[in-house]
Amino acid sequence: MASTSGTKGPHGVPRPPSRRFTRSATKVVELPNEEGGVDSEIVPSSLAVIVPILRAAMEVEEENPRVAYLCRFHAFEKAHNMDPTSSGRGVRQFKTYLLHRLEKEGEITESMTNKSDARELQTYYQYFYETRIRDGENTQKPEEMAKNVQIATVLYEVLKAMVPAQSIEEKTRRYSADVESKRGEYEHYNILPLYAVGVKPAIMDFPEIQAALNALRRVDHLPPIRHDVPRDGSTHPTHYKKVNDILDWISYIFGFQKGNVANQREHLILLLANMNIRNKAASEELDDETVDKLAAKIFKNYESWCHYVRCKSNLRYPDEHDRQRSQLIYIALYLLIWGEAANIRFMPECLCYIFHHMCRDVYGILHGNVDAVSGEVFLKAAESDELFLREVITPIYEVLAKEAKRNNKGKASHSNWRNYDDLNEYFWSDRCFKLGWPMNRDADFFRHSDEIQTAHHGRSQASSVPGKKKPKTNFVEVRTFLHLYRSFDRMWIFFILALQAMIIIAWSTLGPVGVFLDTDAFRNVMSIFITYAILNFLQVSLDIILTLSALKNMKFTQLLRYFLKFVAAAVWVVVLPVSYSSSVQNPPELIRFFTSWAGHWGDQSLYTYMVLLYMLPNIVSVLLFFLPPLRRKLERSNMRLITLLMWWAQPKLYVGRGMHENMLSLLKYTLFWIMLLLSKLAFSYYVEINPLVEPTKLIMGMSIDNYQWYEFFPENETHNIFIVIAIWAPIVLVYFMDTQIWYAIYATLFGGIVGAFSHLGEIRTLGMLRSRFESVPQAFSGCFLPGRSRKTIHEEVDETYGRRNIAYFSQVWNEFINSMREEDLISNRDRDLLLVPYSSSDVSVIQWPPFLLASKIPIALDMAKDYKKEDDSELFKKIMNDSYMYSAVVECYETLKDIIYNLLQDEEDKMIVNHICDKVEWSIQEHTFVKEFKMSGLPSLSEKLEKFLTLLRAEDDKLETLKPQIVNVLQDIVEIILQDVMLDGYLVMENLRLNTRERGQRFVNIDTYFTVNKSVKEKVIRLHLLLTVKESAINVPQNLDARRRITFFANSLFMNMPKAPKVRNMLSFSVLTPYYKEDVRYSIEELNKENEDGISILFYLRKIYPDEWRNFHERLNDLKVESDEDKNDFKTQSGLFPIQMLIFILFLLVRGMMYYREALILQCFLEYAGDNAIFSGFRTTDFQDKDKKGLFEYAQALADLKFTYVVSCQVYGAQKKSKNPKERSSYTNILGLMLENSALRVAYIDEVEEAKEGKSQKVYYSVLVKGGEKYDEEVYRIKLPGLPVEIGEGKPENQNHAIIFTRGEALQTIDMNQDNYYEEAFKMRNVLEEFRKDHSGRRRPTILGLREHIFTGSVSSLAWFMSNQETSFVTIGQRILANPLRVRFHYGHPDIFDRIFHLTRGGISKASKVINLSEDIFSGFNSTLRNGFITHHEYIQVGKGRDVGMNQISLFEAKVANGNGEQTLSRDVYRLGRRFDFFRMLSFYFTTVGFYFSSMITVLTVYVFLYGRVYMVLSGVEKEILQSPIMQQSKALEQALATQSVVQLGLLLVLPMVMEIGLEKGFRTALGDFIIMQLQLASVFFTFQLGTKAHYYGRTLLHGGSKYRPTGRGFVVFHAKFADNYRMYSRSHFVKGLEILILLIVYEVYGSSYRTSLYLFITFSMWFLAISWLFAPFLFNPSGFDWQKTVDDWTDWKRWMGNRGGIGISSDKSWESWWDEENEHLKYSNIRGKLLEIILAFRFFIYQYGIVYHLDIAHHSRTLWVYGLSWAVLVIVLIVLKMVSMGRRRFGTDFQLMFRILKALLFLGFVSVMTVLFVVCGLTISDLFAAVLAFMPSGWALILIAQACRGCLKGARLWDSVKELSRAYEYVMGLLIFMPIATLSWFPFVSEFQTRLLFNQAFSRGLQISMILAGKRDTDKNDKVE
Repeated sequence: MASTSGTKGPHGVPRPPSRRFTRSATKVVELPNEEGGVDSEIVPSSLAVIVPILRAAMEVEEENPRVAYLCRFHAFEKAHNMDPTSSGRGVRQFKTYLLHRLEKEGEITESMTNKSDARELQTYYQYFYETRIRDGENTQKPEEMAKNVQIATVLYEVLKAMVPAQSIEEKTRRYSADVESKRGEYEHYNILPLYAVGVKPAIMDFPEIQAALNALRRVDHLPPIRHDVPRDGSTHPTHYKKVNDILDWISYIFGFQKGNVANQREHLILLLANMNIRNKAASEELDDETVDKLAAKIFKNYESWCHYVRCKSNLRYPDEHDRQRSQLIYIALYLLIWGEAANIRFMPECLCYIFHHMCRDVYGILHGNVDAVSGEVFLKAAESDELFLREVITPIYEVLAKEAKRNNKGKASHSNWRNYDDLNEYFWSDRCFKLGWPMNRDADFFRHSDEIQTAHHGRSQASSVPGKKKPKTNFVEVRTFLHLYRSFDRMWIFFILALQAMIIIAWSTLGPVGVFLDTDAFRNVMSIFITYAILNFLQVSLDIILTLSALKNMKFTQLLRYFLKFVAAAVWVVVLPVSYSSSVQNPPELIRFFTSWAGHWGDQSLYTYMVLLYMLPNIVSVLLFFLPPLRRKLERSNMRLITLLMWWAQPKLYVGRGMHENMLSLLKYTLFWIMLLLSKLAFSYYVEINPLVEPTKLIMGMSIDNYQWYEFFPENETHNIFIVIAIWAPIVLVYFMDTQIWYAIYATLFGGIVGAFSHLGEIRTLGMLRSRFESVPQAFSGCFLPGRSRKTIHEEVDETYGRRNIAYFSQVWNEFINSMREEDLISNRDRDLLLVPYSSSDVSVIQWPPFLLASKIPIALDMAKDYKKEDDSELFKKIMNDSYMYSAVVECYETLKDIIYNLLQDEEDKMIVNHICDKVEWSIQEHTFVKEFKMSGLPSLSEKLEKFLTLLRAEDDKLETLKPQIVNVLQDIVEIILQDVMLDGYLVMENLRLNTRERGQRFVNIDTYFTVNKSVKEKVIRLHLLLTVKESAINVPQNLDARRRITFFANSLFMNMPKAPKVRNMLSFSVLTPYYKEDVRYSIEELNKENEDGISILFYLRKIYPDEWRNFHERLNDLKVESDEDKNDFKTQSGLFPIQMLIFILFLLVRGMMYYREALILQCFLEYAGDNAIFSGFRTTDFQDKDKKGLFEYAQALADLKFTYVVSCQVYGAQKKSKNPKERSSYTNILGLMLENSALRVAYIDEVEEAKEGKSQKVYYSVLVKGGEKYDEEVYRIKLPGLPVEIGEGKPENQNHAIIFTRGEALQTIDMNQDNYYEEAFKMRNVLEEFRKDHSGRRRPTILGLREHIFTGSVSSLAWFMSNQETSFVTIGQRILANPLRVRFHYGHPDIFDRIFHLTRGGISKASKVINLSEDIFSGFNSTLRNGFITHHEYIQVGKGRDVGMNQISLFEAKVANGNGEQTLSRDVYRLGRRFDFFRMLSFYFTTVGFYFSSMITVLTVYVFLYGRVYMVLSGVEKEILQSPIMQQSKALEQALATQSVVQLGLLLVLPMVMEIGLEKGFRTALGDFIIMQLQLASVFFTFQLGTKAHYYGRTLLHGGSKYRPTGRGFVVFHAKFADNYRMYSRSHFVKGLEILILLIVYEVYGSSYRTSLYLFITFSMWFLAISWLFAPFLFNPSGFDWQKTVDDWTDWKRWMGNRGGIGISSDKSWESWWDEENEHLKYSNIRGKLLEIILAFRFFIYQYGIVYHLDIAHHSRTLWVYGLSWAVLVIVLIVLKMVSMGRRRFGTDFQLMFRILKALLFLGFVSVMTVLFVVCGLTISDLFAAVLAFMPSGWALILIAQACRGCLKGARLWDSVKELSRAYEYVMGLLIFMPIATLSWFPFVSEFQTRLLFNQAFSRGLQISMILAGKRDTDKNDKVE
């Protein structure tokens, strides 16, 4: 079984001869003295063995301080013996602390007892045993007994250390023996106390649990396991291992760790129990079908692997009668392997290999291991319980670790090291069997390229052989853009061929139809097949070139396939052009020679036949495309014949086979793409291509002579080809990019249609909710009440059923409303108006929530008061026409009657009330109500009733004092009824006087305590609301988020939601959250900490969330907290701050996830409680009652059976031992969460220092803990082969180490920025049923995608933009991906995984360094490649917080863009792109990497267009063209160029956002939101983020440098400094923005074109782009235009620019450090990336080349000397600057005079030269400005080239000069950007306008935020929590 808290230490440590001991000198260290277990919680890892001793001391300290002291003293001695020199980390400080504590406590406790220490301890031990263990065995829970047994063990250990064994009393020894025997029974457990006796939790009474236990404990016929086998042949008595169950038996054979065995034992039992529940009725026998299903699911991947590698499965069952036990052994074996595999879990086929051989061993043991002498079947136990870890897992881990080192922390090229996929794919080939079993450590797999391998030649000879570099497996992640073509070649070929065909058609002027009728034109179109052959040859060549590093690892058949494909493609590249040329009328002689062998087949027959032959494979593919079942069968088959036939068509890969949808799905997404492509191609032809053909022909025919620079290639000789390229290039780029926009349009339309058919947005307002609320309970029953179908509900019409229906609905509805009250979303009044009474049995009508009945009573009173007719039928008809009004009137009457009647104590008073009521009911029955009663008296009666009910609502302790007032009001009510309302009311009193003799006041004797009852109080409150709420309650609830949740929940009941099963029958599930170092719970200090403006988080939150804050204070007042100190304690310790206000904290997340458990308990209650309990209500049920308590415990046990929540707090162990206050606070808060939530489990990686061979080494464990009484209790501890997070990416490794502690058949992944809602938790049963439904044919989902609600949209305008963008993606975006496109993947949380499917296929994410940076989506890729199926469901939602500040958002976008860049290089994207059919591949491309590539193309289009125009302007050809009379008559050129500007605006990309808002909130709201977003400059924001995506995606593909970028995810209430923004955006936006600005200026200054409005239209989007990139970070920066902050920012920026860098100086302190860090990606870039960087830098030289010829000083010279002289000037300027720099460095300090003389000479020389140039050479002022435009880009180009050649320049000692030149450029750029900001900051209204723009969705709140940022705080006492 698993170890208890801490590590078990040896017992019976001998007592040293004396209390005196030697110790090293220690240093006094003050450790934080936290209340609680400071001793046990700060123990260094190397002394973990003493933790149980210190915890025992804490537990017994209150009862016996002296015994606690002795325990601590023993712990100190033990620590000193373990580490006498205090060499371990933290040991010296800990021992010092403990020693000081012992010295203090020794004196105090010694005087407390007269006995000796030994006697005192022995007496207390006996007392403890008798009271806590012997007597508590049948009364205490297992966890309490486990703690007591642990304490007793520690006490006896201390006793043995103090006294000799013979001095211990017999009684004590007997007690200790009993304790030792109970230790195995009372270990700490996770969910199931399997070996506990006495009082057991209800979960152990489940027959399914017992059935699973009984099945696992069938070990009677298994071969016994001996401790050892005698070697000398002597006959010693045989000692067999005690085997409790199958897992024990397996662990003894193979040496699995005890913690792993205990963990997987519970895991397997829960799996079997949950599956068995659904397969048969309750029984203590495990059903065979259950085991069959589980085995089939777990071993499906293993069986598939066996078929693939053509080996026979080792799952053999020779004895059918014992098949179940054999299956359980195999299942247990697989789970034990998986549970201890650590990082190897990411390699599923490696696990298959291990399991395959161990399975064979098990089979051999079970069916053939017979001892030759005795004939007995026996086994020898493994030598240790770490044998499997040491011999199997660790060697593979070491291979992973060595490869990870080659990765160089993500900086090395992917091709230089093998990642998880490479090593796993080694096992996709039968050559993996060369590893053998046990695995041969000298096998090729274990060799490493950095090692020196030793080849053994005999025993004495050895020679060193250098290890060869290990090749990649199947795929190489080469960093190049060509991966886009290689992965999606079919798409690029299609678009290129379509472009070629459209250009040919447009050129022919025959039109799309006429071209088919013209032979020559059609022949030209047919040339596209030659292009196809060339492109196909390119693709085949890329396949070979990019796979070079993996070719050595491939089989001969794979190499042959590559070779033959290359040869075939090369042949077709020759054959098709030759055959095409043969069809030309006058082909060249060479062509005639080659085609003469073809005979006389006709002019075109040869080419036609060749094309048909060439296209034959494609024709076959098209036929198979429409036969998906056949294609799926062929691709998945492992038959040798079919494999041979498919050899050419598909690569030999284990994954990616048969990924074809059914016919219906195929037709849906095919239709989608056919419609889209037709629209795109028509638009491209008629708008982009056709208009450009005419001007192109004219330009190519023109003669241009007047060039304005030296022309290397005169255009007349090349038909002006460069001009044509400049014009066509941006159009071609737009052609390749605009499919993304067409996708946005069609996705919007289809997504809206699918959403409408899914019933989304049918209830989106409270008005819609009120109109349909009557049908909500029925819909609720149809969704959530098992055994009731929607059909039977509509057939049920009787009132009893309706009441019962509403009673069930009210339980959930009221819990939902109460949860919102606890979260402070609604006020007490809102809650009371929304609650539904639990029972309607007291009244004759259905009781609806008061918000539906609000104002109904006042309206009915007005109707009655104004009613003048004598017949009351019309009045009653009006009332009954409104069902809510009728219900309200009847309920008020009957409830009031009941309250008054029960309030009265005198029978005479009750008689009067009865008489009045009888009169009312009789008159209504006889239709004489208006005749018998005066309607005019009703208003005054209503007023008195309101006062009466107000008094009854008073607090219970005030009712007695209010009794006289209640009596007076009651008397007034009766008086009004008798005198003002009833016509014959006086007769009532007269009859009473005749029948009674008593005289006196009536209605005096009342029972006010009657209203103390909770149910009566609720009736009073409800009745009071019905009478007093006169408005329509249209604004209830007031909080917008509460409204959203209510309407969404109601709407979801009418959506296509599966019916919920019973809780017993539902799928079990776990929730897993990876946590690192995020905030757990805000402290008072953090909330009150003020920023530089004096604004605290608390104050900010109060203003952002005023509703929550107001409701929070109302809730605090309800708690009746007496003192401020107590109130403070409530606020902090109980976590009572408004939960919705504290986003991104673990506390909020845990609270939300625990709603799952609360919902399951309530669901259990609804299913198993009787009608009486249901009608009385869940909250009012007394669960202390014996019967009810059993039900509650059963519900809790069932919830534990179905739900587990694990938080993977990777650093929890480090936080526990840390001295850092923040980390200690995190540990304390996490511990508090565990203590508060019994179902919460925390998994962490524990680092322990262990001594081995005299050396201390670090050992790592995966540990699971849960909350105990005061501390965490360790449940499982599993040793790891090494630190897991060193191998792969942090987050997936964090998930992977904890996934073994999850349970169930489903697993939901939840991130730290998420939240959950109670009402949504109730739908978990429904959504899990999707796993059992057939989708898309007979396929069942493997991942369920869930909808998310972004709850951070109200923080700022940026947060609102991000919220809308994210909402559109997680709703309409993913909706269309799932249906009809079938390409939805896993985009993060909160998707639900088929847990068993994924744990056997590599887990829920991928973890290879860098390449799997976006780890989540790779699990979706992996699931799809392995024939999984991913769906999306929108009837359930989970909350999600998004980044709310500009820099946070940019970091997030950069991280995602980096991730997409790495995805482009990955094997997963390549395989999906190649194995999907054509249309599904298009969906995949445009929704993943294609979106980012299109973003980059959008930016590239701007560059290409502007550089093309600048080339035309500077060369003078544009002027020549536009002055041509022919061109002036044609406007086609201008119109064609204008089309690309429309595309660049990108407004169509917001269409999905508008559609989703319209669908869910109404299209009027959507239009309004869209307009407001534009007014708040959303276009600027999205344009800026376009630059972020393009930059980081492009740089990742070019150079790498991807890394995880933490965004912080906190509240942004601070101003980002100018230097911070400059560092973040300099390279991604500012440099590019300035470049575009310079291009536009040059184009404007030197161009004479487009002086019409069309010029502005063409370039407007580019000006907008440049300005957005330059100034958006400051526009969206809080206080970005505040003058004082601007001044401070400038000072800070200058300081940063001037600081020198160096080792240890961070990038935020020095420009030099930042510059080195910013260029680091070039340091590790490959030669291709550097060459491309240099080539791209050459574009900056065009400015100088073009502008110098336009200078006045050039005198219109066109010779090359002009350009040469310009370079001479530039070189001279650089030399002068270098001289000044060197002079300052050498003479600036010691030779000031010389340095000044040097500067003076340079200045005089400069003035002289400029004078000569102005006077003699004709230099002008405009030339100076032009020279700046010319030379500045050239200097920047030199810097870029120098950065790429850093190594060479460092060797030449020129690097410092480059750095100084770069600094100068950075100064200039910073100044250019800062000047407009400083200018605007001078005007105060700009800052105010910016604040309103940034922080408000409506201008009404702008001033409030402005005051916040200005620090003008009010002095409200609630501003600060004190």
